[in-house]
Amino acid sequence: MPRLELRHLATLRAIAGARTLADAAMHEIARGNPGLAFKMLSRVSRIQAQLTESWAVLSTMTPADYSSFRSALGQSSGFQSYQYRQLEFMLGNKNPAMVRVHRDNPAALQELERVLREPSVYDLSLRLLHAQGLRLPADVLERDFSVPYAARPEVERAWAEVYRDSARYWDLYELAEKLVDVEHQFQVWRFSHMKTVERIIGHRRGTGGTSGVSYLVRALDLRFFPELWSVRTSI
Repeated sequence: MPRLELRHLATLRAIAGARTLADAAMHEIARGNPGLAFKMLSRVSRIQAQLTESWAVLSTMTPADYSSFRSALGQSSGFQSYQYRQLEFMLGNKNPAMVRVHRDNPAALQELERVLREPSVYDLSLRLLHAQGLRLPADVLERDFSVPYAARPEVERAWAEVYRDSARYWDLYELAEKLVDVEHQFQVWRFSHMKTVERIIGHRRGTGGTSGVSYLVRALDLRFFPELWSVRTSI
């Protein structure tokens, strides 16, 4: 089996593993047991680091190499992986338009619609924050979870309290840092993706119909857990 095909299979397995671990971590956070989620989130971060390494292999491909099979890809795109999309939804990058890509796969469509409507790992973490005495507005805790979360100053102030008194809020503090690890690794993966695409096809359009590199550059500005980054400036 060709090396790139083996790498593709390994990537699919890694994404499936990260999705399963994220789901288990979310279950524990929802039950009020963040400590049990720490190891799971750490493993998600390590899997993401492994996924980033896949770009090191793909980046050895030259423009001529890619052109030799580009036509066979048609409109196929890695973003059409329902497991990858499910993982992004779990982390909070909700986008109803991405569900329609899977309308020819009823089982995948049903699963993605479910995850789209449910709280993300960050939504569940904010509920835990509230439950442990750091009161948050009702419209933060109960909202339309099918749309991306928008940063709130009340949430940043709550996280600032956690960081200022980490001994008192140790579980919340550790949970915050595990989430930052996950997002950090995801951003490293996105950056590697963008630079690999730029190296191979320049600024041509992507196979999935996106604008290619410019689309991937914009994705770098997305934040799953915005207050966990902004709080670093305010404390």
